[in-house]
Amino acid sequence: MKNLSSPEIWFLCGSQHLYGPGPLRQVADHAQKIVEALAGSKKLALKTTFKALLTTPDEITAVMLAANSDANCAGLILWMHTFSPSKMWIRGLSALNKPFLHLHTQFNRDLPWSTIDMDFMNLNQAAHGDREAGFIHTRMRLARKVVVGHWSDPEVHDRIGAWMRAARGWHDWQGAKFVRFGDNMRQVAVTEGDKVSAEMKLGFAVNTHGVGDLVSVVNAVNEGDVTALCAEYQKSYAVSPNLKKGGGRHDELRYSARLEIGMAKFLKDGGYKGFTDTFEDLHGLRQLPGMATQRLMAAGYGFGGEGDWKTAALLRAMKVMAHGLDGGTSFMEDYTYHLSPKGHQVLGAHMLEICPSIAASKPAVEIHPLGIGGKEDPVRLVFDAPAGAALNASLIDLGHRFRLIVNEVTAVKAPKFPHLPVARAVWECQPDFKTACAAWIYAGGAHHTGFSYAVTTEMLEDFANIAGIETVIIGSGTTLPLLKQDLRNNEVFYHFTQGFRS
Repeated sequence: MKNLSSPEIWFLCGSQHLYGPGPLRQVADHAQKIVEALAGSKKLALKTTFKALLTTPDEITAVMLAANSDANCAGLILWMHTFSPSKMWIRGLSALNKPFLHLHTQFNRDLPWSTIDMDFMNLNQAAHGDREAGFIHTRMRLARKVVVGHWSDPEVHDRIGAWMRAARGWHDWQGAKFVRFGDNMRQVAVTEGDKVSAEMKLGFAVNTHGVGDLVSVVNAVNEGDVTALCAEYQKSYAVSPNLKKGGGRHDELRYSARLEIGMAKFLKDGGYKGFTDTFEDLHGLRQLPGMATQRLMAAGYGFGGEGDWKTAALLRAMKVMAHGLDGGTSFMEDYTYHLSPKGHQVLGAHMLEICPSIAASKPAVEIHPLGIGGKEDPVRLVFDAPAGAALNASLIDLGHRFRLIVNEVTAVKAPKFPHLPVARAVWECQPDFKTACAAWIYAGGAHHTGFSYAVTTEMLEDFANIAGIETVIIGSGTTLPLLKQDLRNNEVFYHFTQGFRS
């Protein structure tokens, strides 16, 4: 995956000097054994490193400042093996700007009923040590995730794993750059937004290059590289005969390959993690990038159509969260509906740009008219997405805050589409079509989304919690009266939230 780093998670254990050097050595040993188990878990995407046993305010503050300044630290796991008076943590936690997870566990799984004594009780005090920590986290209004259970429990690993993936997505956003080739599609509201607020709140930068800057790079692509990439297409996909070498439209395939090589170079040279374009701003390009965009998404770049930089950034974060998991992640759009009395379904697609990471079988390379944009017919990958549990997510700018909206869906096997020349997915919404669509519209969800079989609702909830933004979940238990009340409550909460922190 392009521009993907592998940061680590620091594990911090809290205690105090009240217990003496012997018990503290035991505490440190126990913490290291827990870290070894977490580091060896296949469910955790990031390396866990035991960083410190902390017993004084100065130690705590020093470690928090070190975490802030270490670019390879994506977040912290905190655990209080014994009782760690939480006033010691105030200065350090006030300075911390990395996400953290509070693990409420204890070293021993079972109590030794027949031998338990006060020495054992004094050493294994996480039951109330973590409550002391939880109080100060709440008192300070700190966003965090709390995971409860024994450190060997697979469910605990699942929940820590979801948070780690969210923390990795957040880490990837910090200092990330996204480029817009041209501006926003004219007169469209939801794809607009405040890029300054986004950089201040979310940590990534979005800037525009005129499409001419891309054209110059595309035009300079070496013909030998184009030939080699066309050969790769032939091996990887079912290429239409008219696009193959000797076919009547092979030149259009070569231009699509030229687009891909040029765009990849532009993104690599600029250190970008995602991009947007629009069919309304293609001056100097022969085609709207179709297969080029699809393959760049498959390589890990975020993308948003018609200048939609928020979806490009969200898609990149979702791809980072999903890295190494089964199931793909793609740019998507709710395009049209099947409203049969036997069951309501959504047909998701876009003009061209659906990522082949969600293809159910080998994609076909085809060329067809686009119908808009006034350019030559673009080359694209055509395929169906598979059946399975999935979700759609949308990041929107409400003017005074950002909101992340998630709808859990069930993708179904696609029917035959003999005349639809684009990649597509068909799904059924949770809890049902009418409730989900109404809830999405009440929440202001965009028509562009990140669609994923790999990313979970828990990951996105954790991600929004780290980012400090609102989350709206539309799932099996959603009802419209409760959702509308939650939206009203959130308006009040997020209006006053900065005042709540003092």
